[in-house]
Amino acid sequence: MPRVARLPFAALVVALLARPLHAQSHHDAERLGTVHLATSCRPEVAPRFDRAVALLHSFEFGAAIRGFEDVLAGDSTCAMAYWGIALARWTNPVAPGERPTAALVLGRRAADAAARLAPRATPREQGYAAAVAALYADYEHVDQQTRVRAYERAMADLVAREPADTEARIFHAIALVAAAPPTDKSYADLRRAGAELEALWARQPDHPGLAHYIIHSYDVPALAPRAAAAARRYAAIAPSAAHALHMPSHTFTRVGQWQASVDANRRSAEAALRDASIAEVLHASDYQVYAYLQMRRDSAARAVLATLPALAARFDPTAVTGAAPGSAGVFALAAMPARYALERGAWAEAAVLEPVASAFPYAEAMTYFARALGAAHIGDTARARVAGEWLAAIRDRLAARGEPYWAEQVAIQTLGADAWLAFARGRRDDALALMREAATREDATEKSAVTPGPLAPARELLGDLFAALGRPREALAEYRATLVREPNRYRALDGARRAALAAGDRAAAARYASQIRTLMGR
Repeated sequence: MPRVARLPFAALVVALLARPLHAQSHHDAERLGTVHLATSCRPEVAPRFDRAVALLHSFEFGAAIRGFEDVLAGDSTCAMAYWGIALARWTNPVAPGERPTAALVLGRRAADAAARLAPRATPREQGYAAAVAALYADYEHVDQQTRVRAYERAMADLVAREPADTEARIFHAIALVAAAPPTDKSYADLRRAGAELEALWARQPDHPGLAHYIIHSYDVPALAPRAAAAARRYAAIAPSAAHALHMPSHTFTRVGQWQASVDANRRSAEAALRDASIAEVLHASDYQVYAYLQMRRDSAARAVLATLPALAARFDPTAVTGAAPGSAGVFALAAMPARYALERGAWAEAAVLEPVASAFPYAEAMTYFARALGAAHIGDTARARVAGEWLAAIRDRLAARGEPYWAEQVAIQTLGADAWLAFARGRRDDALALMREAATREDATEKSAVTPGPLAPARELLGDLFAALGRPREALAEYRATLVREPNRYRALDGARRAALAAGDRAAAARYASQIRTLMGR
């Protein structure tokens, strides 16, 4: 299809979805980087095994599982192939959501198979099998974060016993990132993981996991510039992996390089479409929409939204395909319409968005948050109140389910919704107190990799509130604080411009206006 890539994105989606979707394999032409993990399996399966590990490093989980199954077809006693399947069944290690029971059942089955075969393997391979088993051990009673930490410790023990095993060191580094508490603002584990990966990458520059995991290690505002080299290089290392094409946009988003993010995510979405990885297409599309909206290219964002019905019709949230789990696809389907309304200040549109029930209530919360803000801004306090009540109920449900990360994210949204409802009702002091608490709590955590950014950053909303109260200097301080975490974010820049102008700081207003013109390519 030599001409398809030149089509507008919406037309490309239609063209590719018109074909029967199936996983494609082009081993002769594919480029996944260079990986080697020595095993005691039959020598003839080694190339197949290394290919599967390369896919695993780029979070191409469905293809990796098929690759490890292909290894087992050539050597049914290969314990490490079952290790690989078990790790792939866990899917994205940095995704904070609880794994579905069906996935845990399949993952533990593979981990158990690895354990049964481990006595025939080397002590090093037994260490790998024991480590992956920790992710699934007694999942019916042991919470997920405890199991993730146990896996990280087991990989650390393996590295201590086998310091020459660079693959163990690489897998341990991403385990450190996965286990790092989102409230640790020293970023000690992320810095440690990044330093280890950078040292290894200097010696193995074509390794996909090293570039990939460096980006994840530094995927926080304070560290993002450190990932610049990996972001520029990863797509060239593994261009056959849709996630390798997407992942640089995490860094581009963190530093506000919006056109680079659009370009990366368009390429990723095209590749994911051809591989029938619809969750990955949706994930890349969410990042695209966010970037387009920052550049005020609303029509381009709207064109991406126009593809959603066709994508949703082919989307199976239970399928294991690429890096994005089904939950990421569900999240993106909810987030994109909410972003499109809120970023444009289309409050009436936001107020009537329809939530879609799913197994992932934090995705539904995106819609209710948009509804709450939209309704409050147009004075529909009854609708805003109901949306806020739904948010509170989702917050409580997530807490009861043992999902503390998402419970806190929805708690922050609930505070923001309550703040703007209070403002709409004339309770200004209450509104400020609630919005300040939301901002403080958001400062204390980090966004998930599933999203390019909050629907509406809490400090930006606090700036909007100060602006609405006629307190421009305080508004300006909040917008500036927002831009530290969210560089080149349009609404924060424009809010800062307006606040500076209202405060009589014409020089600052001119600087922000200049940044906006650059942002919009003018």
